[in-house]
Amino acid sequence: MKKWLLTFVFVSTLIVLGACGGGGDNATEAPAQDATGDAVSADAEKLYQQSCQSCHGGNLEGGFGPQLSQVGNKYSKEEIEDIILNGQGNMRGGFLKGEEASTVAAWLAEHK
Repeated sequence: MKKWLLTFVFVSTLIVLGACGGGGDNATEAPAQDATGDAVSADAEKLYQQSCQSCHGGNLEGGFGPQLSQVGNKYSKEEIEDIILNGQGNMRGGFLKGEEASTVAAWLAEHK
């Protein structure tokens, strides 16, 4: 019975982790920032919704992944970008790459 339970938990975890990476290889160019930063913020939110919300929640409230509503208090933009690119803890890296990772990292760093 214990082996079955452990197998079930392991397989369930793999399924959930696989579902977190909805963004994949959709390389989109981030729009240039306007005077208010609204275009970049909107693009970052869209990228977050596509690639991150399934684990971190639609409102950054957390879920399977940690809460991100105040992540800027804990990490700098560069540290957040490194986590997005390379992963940390149970999160594997590479959900976003290049400019997309940088855009979302800058947006998340503003959440303090």
